[in-house]
Amino acid sequence: MEAQSRIALDVMGGDHAPAANLDGVKRLVEGGLAPERLLLVGDESRIRQGLAERGLSGLEVLHAPEVIGMDEKPSFALRAKPRSSIAVATGAVKQGLAGAHVSMGNTGAVVGAATVGLKTLEGVRRPGIAINAEFDGHPLTLLDMGANTSPKPEHLVQYGTMGTALARVVVGVERPRVGLLNIGEEASKGTDFLREAHEQLTASKLRFIGNVEGGDLFRAVADVIVTDGFTGNVVLKLMEGFAEHLMKLFGGELAQRGAPWAKECLGGLARKVDYAEYGGALLIGVQGVVVIGHGRSDGRAVANAVRFAARNLDADVNRAIVEGLAADAGAGS
Repeated sequence: MEAQSRIALDVMGGDHAPAANLDGVKRLVEGGLAPERLLLVGDESRIRQGLAERGLSGLEVLHAPEVIGMDEKPSFALRAKPRSSIAVATGAVKQGLAGAHVSMGNTGAVVGAATVGLKTLEGVRRPGIAINAEFDGHPLTLLDMGANTSPKPEHLVQYGTMGTALARVVVGVERPRVGLLNIGEEASKGTDFLREAHEQLTASKLRFIGNVEGGDLFRAVADVIVTDGFTGNVVLKLMEGFAEHLMKLFGGELAQRGAPWAKECLGGLARKVDYAEYGGALLIGVQGVVVIGHGRSDGRAVANAVRFAARNLDADVNRAIVEGLAADAGAGS
């Protein structure tokens, strides 16, 4: 198996590391993923012990003696801990030992290490964080979810191009519709930044449908929705928190009424709104595939994050992004 098809998993990243990450590895192997596709990064003795406890063998481990905590300042931590699991996993992709890096660890550190260590793809000005979610049976690609909190209008146009490539080659949407998240549908709505972004998106080669509002995320009006990283991160965390809140409310109400089917019904609903189902977010626009998982991920979320990385790697999403950006640049010349 070629090294470029391997996925470097930061076993030490996340609130429940290394146990949750190793639980994810067990799920992956039992689910049919070839062990040789995984490169486990972190404290070798702890990883080996955890693998043995789970009856796993035949997995390669890349030793990384340091760990960047979830609350550490990314730029300082990356300098102070050059042998951290995040840095070593990023280095594995840079050196060609793996084609993808998956981490549930410090998001800022993962973004910083990848942006500096791997560099951006040709033509990419600023990378973004993208998620693939599914609402009411309709797949939706959202970006940026937090990498670039103060973008320029042209960055959102690139996000539209990168999101279109992701939706097309990974999700399978033939001609993705792109929307701009705003406070109203009219082109005149929003800040100067959003109005300029609207103008540039309209002039692009994208299948731009105009502004979309927050409620449109659940109405299948667009396949790709672009926004700045500040707004995107708020939207993402609001969706996660509100979904959990509603599940608790529904569960409490049904339990009070003694509904015998409540647990089974709510279990299916919970899987549709649970972040663990999509596993992680793609740091889109950097060389290699980098997937960032939720800090409190359990084994199921870790396994889904690795599967998401594998889909992007196997679909060669970066090639599609570079080709899309080149086509846009050619159209504008």
